[in-house]
Amino acid sequence: MMFRKFIWLFAFLVMLLPSCGVNSNVMFKVPKGEINYDSIPMTPSEDYRISVDDKITFNLNTNNGAAIIDRMSGISESQRILTKEDEYVVRGTGEVELPVIGSVHIAGLTIEECEDTLTERYSFYQNPFVQVKVTNQRVIVFPGNGSDARVIPLENTNTTLMEALAQAGGITDRGKANTIKLMRKVNGQREVYGIDLSTIDGLKYVDMIVQANDYIYVEPTPDLAKELSEDVVPIISLLSSALFIFSAINTLK
Repeated sequence: MMFRKFIWLFAFLVMLLPSCGVNSNVMFKVPKGEINYDSIPMTPSEDYRISVDDKITFNLNTNNGAAIIDRMSGISESQRILTKEDEYVVRGTGEVELPVIGSVHIAGLTIEECEDTLTERYSFYQNPFVQVKVTNQRVIVFPGNGSDARVIPLENTNTTLMEALAQAGGITDRGKANTIKLMRKVNGQREVYGIDLSTIDGLKYVDMIVQANDYIYVEPTPDLAKELSEDVVPIISLLSSALFIFSAINTLK
């Protein structure tokens, strides 16, 4: 009788195993067959457009930027940059507050369109030359271990997938090089692309240009020994305690 009760208790505890934390740290699970491995865009389909909360810097020179060449050659210091490289934040309205000219709506513009807009707004200077840079462009890389996730600033607009992974420290020991997900916003929705770097065929992906706000997720290999020990050992301990109690009750009969 006691053995039968013990078996029932054991079966009940086994039913609890699916709710354990084994492999629970894996993010962005996608059903098989729903990851796109074929039409991965190797280069941006369009230029980056400035958005709300972006930070920009800009330089303004007169005479079509002749002062820049003069400073580089050491010829003259007579013409200086009229504005310092301070950062300016694009507000929720899509406008940015700039020296002298005040608010300018730049959200939705490419860098080139923004430079053209500011050149026109600063046209009261003699032949203004404007340079704009978005300073907070970044990608987020999960290299195979959640505690090693990194936010990588895109200092180079042509940063490749391999460069982004290298800046994140490379794929970790637990990372699965054959299961890399690139999540990118396309028309307001996140598209998931699958990348396999585990074989030499993966060379075709390493020069892919990453874009601002991309997520690069390297799926981790489950650490079964650790996770099972954390989840199963308490159950085994509970079973041992239950067996001890049943044995004690049985001896008292």
